[in-house]
Amino acid sequence: MLRVFLHGLESSNQGTKSVFFRERYPDMRIPNFSGPLKDRMEKLERDLEGEDELCIVGSSFGGLMATLFALEHESRVERLILLAPAVNLLREIPHGGTALSVPVWIFHGRDDEVIPIDDVRTEAPRLFQNLQFHELDDDHSLHRRFSSLDWDTMLGA
Repeated sequence: MLRVFLHGLESSNQGTKSVFFRERYPDMRIPNFSGPLKDRMEKLERDLEGEDELCIVGSSFGGLMATLFALEHESRVERLILLAPAVNLLREIPHGGTALSVPVWIFHGRDDEVIPIDDVRTEAPRLFQNLQFHELDDDHSLHRRFSSLDWDTMLGA
């Protein structure tokens, strides 16, 4: 299984979460993205061309990217782990309407002031059939709880 981490809009592959994953899972692919969503998705498509059995972790805007990729390539994705994902933006982006059947874990802070948890709580069941939604006492970055999540289990390590 290929593990991939997709950072958020204002972050990079040198951010706190990227460093965490690089130290603990050295085989994890951690690309860097910039620019608008279209450019980021084109780069992601190139980076993952020919890869399957993907375990994708997406944070915030990276969670939106992970979801969009999985909607297009569900047979290549084993699981998604989404951290305060910007899936609320999918209301504005048309897709086929079929919910993903792959296992999906969402972790979202109740005190998130960037992506409203209510919006994600509403949108997620429309997108994911096999969903575990975890509300945490944390903010958007999940800085209090991120490192204590059971990453080995979720990443199949």
